[in-house]
Amino acid sequence: MTKIGLFFGTQTGNTETLAETIQRVFGGDNVVTLHDAADTEAAELEGYEYLIIGCPTWNIGELQADWQGLYDELDNIDFSNKKVAYFGPGDQIGYADNFQDAMGILEEKISELGGTTVGYWSTDGYEFNESKAVRDGKFVGLALDEDNQSELTDKRINTWVAQLKREFGV
Repeated sequence: MTKIGLFFGTQTGNTETLAETIQRVFGGDNVVTLHDAADTEAAELEGYEYLIIGCPTWNIGELQADWQGLYDELDNIDFSNKKVAYFGPGDQIGYADNFQDAMGILEEKISELGGTTVGYWSTDGYEFNESKAVRDGKFVGLALDEDNQSELTDKRINTWVAQLKREFGV
């Protein structure tokens, strides 16, 4: 089994594409195993010491449907001794009042269940009003905006994955 499990939810395929890019930058499927939240039991998260969680913010500050379905089941997982990184696509202009909220909702719950958050990301270079994903002036994970800043996505992913490799110790 690989060391890192990447669990993503997607409505339009955008988050899946980003997950595949992150997997490739990490070194492929021998390093990172992808799991679509639509086809995942929460217990599968237990099989990894290192987790990456990908979730877009849907509607107005809500979890994507597949993560909403898994949300309550997360209470049954022991996240202690797990390092968890988060990423999410969002639209900072169209949804400036809840940019990346889903990432923050999941991070808050998993942290309460013992997970150690890694992969914090600077808010510099983004324009938004509010976000549940900001803690101590940083995003709890990689904020991506394919609608308004797609030209920055590859650079952001490459920088973030290099950071995660150090923080995961892989």
